[in-house]
Amino acid sequence: MSENHEEKAKILAALGGVKGLIDSGIPALVFLIAFNISHNLSLSATYALALSAAITIFRLARRETIQNALSGVIGVGICFWFSRSTGKAEDFYLPGLITNLVYGIVYTLSILVGWPIIGVVLGPIFGENFIWRKHPERKKMYAQASWLWVGLFVSRLIVQYPLYRAGNVNLLGTARLIMGYPLFFATGWTTWLIIKNGPKLKL
Repeated sequence: MSENHEEKAKILAALGGVKGLIDSGIPALVFLIAFNISHNLSLSATYALALSAAITIFRLARRETIQNALSGVIGVGICFWFSRSTGKAEDFYLPGLITNLVYGIVYTLSILVGWPIIGVVLGPIFGENFIWRKHPERKKMYAQASWLWVGLFVSRLIVQYPLYRAGNVNLLGTARLIMGYPLFFATGWTTWLIIKNGPKLKL
């Protein structure tokens, strides 16, 4: 395996891997489909929660990691609690909006203080730990990659928050799907391109 392929594999693993992304993302799709068909908030959230639980049990039976599947259960459970507490279907997506806001702030602050999160996460994975902070070009590379993720989080808020305020559940769910995996993978791919073409650090 070439160095570039190794880096790409490590970046994908840091993002949760393909299985992890599927485990944590499919329940939201099930909620949207079920709600469009039934228009029943509790029933739709129950389907999503049941699927998350089933995925977790499946991973346990195969002795595979359940980290992402378990976080999917917790995530859907929180979304269900929000929406059930208010009786508004759009509140199923409120925790996701809050998460994007928090991530956007944290990533921005990490860049401004000189500890871009992409470097903090990938540095140890690449075996360079935090040595990259002593190399301005490498540090700049990680900052650029981190700004990409800030753009991802902010763009989601710009598009989805007005839909949430309008109570448009169908468009909100669709926007979340479109700006979920497709945008996530595009940002992950661009992150890899930045690192692939960036300055190398000789260890």
